[in-house]
Amino acid sequence: MDASRTRTLGRVAAPAAVLVCSAVLGSGCSAPVTAPAEPSAARAAVPEVSNQLQDQYQRVIKEALPSVVQIQASRDLGSGVVFDTQGHIVTNAHVVGSEKTFKVTTASSEDQLTANLVYSYPDQDLAVIKLDRVPAGLKPAVFADSAKVQVGQIVLAMGSPFGLSSSVTQGIVSATGRTVSEGDEGGGTGATIANMVQTSAAINPGNSGGALVNLDGQVVGIPTLGAADPGTGGGAAPGIGFAIPSSLVRTVAGQIVEHGKVTDSGRAALGISARTVVDDSYRPVGAAIVTVTPSGPAAQAGLRTGDVITRLDTTTITSVTALAEALAADKPGQRVKVTYQRNGREGTTEVTLGEQ
Repeated sequence: MDASRTRTLGRVAAPAAVLVCSAVLGSGCSAPVTAPAEPSAARAAVPEVSNQLQDQYQRVIKEALPSVVQIQASRDLGSGVVFDTQGHIVTNAHVVGSEKTFKVTTASSEDQLTANLVYSYPDQDLAVIKLDRVPAGLKPAVFADSAKVQVGQIVLAMGSPFGLSSSVTQGIVSATGRTVSEGDEGGGTGATIANMVQTSAAINPGNSGGALVNLDGQVVGIPTLGAADPGTGGGAAPGIGFAIPSSLVRTVAGQIVEHGKVTDSGRAALGISARTVVDDSYRPVGAAIVTVTPSGPAAQAGLRTGDVITRLDTTTITSVTALAEALAADKPGQRVKVTYQRNGREGTTEVTLGEQ
């Protein structure tokens, strides 16, 4: 239906009789329908809910968008969030890559500022950079307690998708507590991150490192990646994006600002390196231990190089990714049961997890 057809149908309400048309279906018109001479009731007032929501969107954008910046590396472009008044900016590790110096553009000015890397932590795909010069009016973001985020909350994603700075998209929190493994191709870090916030707000290249904001103007997460659709050869799956929870962002960035590095990852570890094992049909069936850290958790529990881990507590382990996702849900110091294969025989052992 073209624009002119739309306008024509919009004028059908004749004073005495109307033709009920179904032009889209091509079925012509029905017999005339006589309209009442007088309205039987007063016209209902237009609901104000939509206007109120629009006003709230605009207030949130005015409040939060000045805390979101564009980050330009030599080849890549992403977004960041102002962390404090000293010029620290938190972003994704995959945005900074291996570079040390960046150009930053704030929402309030097109002037480019220079920033330098403070520390990158690929294991959680987070990094902090610092502006050489703090501009007047630099506004730190307010970070929410992501444990209080609920499915169905309206959220806005703010960043620079495809270089379009200060862009805003809208959606809801689709799920919480997602454990997501990021690919290591195309500049990804290969990180496995727990408790991610899933959102329907559009997240496109360039949004990474920006802000996912609730209607109180608080950051609930850092948009990091979108889901890939296997049916389109790995293309983006619309309406499925993931953000690193704000509480984790605040913890990691706070340690980097204070100590220049991450001092307490809070991530559980077995103290091994591993690779995925496949069966004769090339199906993944476990994670084979390649190296064991001396005196580490796995070594102390009697695990050896060549053992194939097939279960962690009640979780079946078919690959290195599955093992990483299972560990992401655990905490250092937690005791877990590891099931493994050694020389064709199954064994079990109790492991007290260490810290990554």
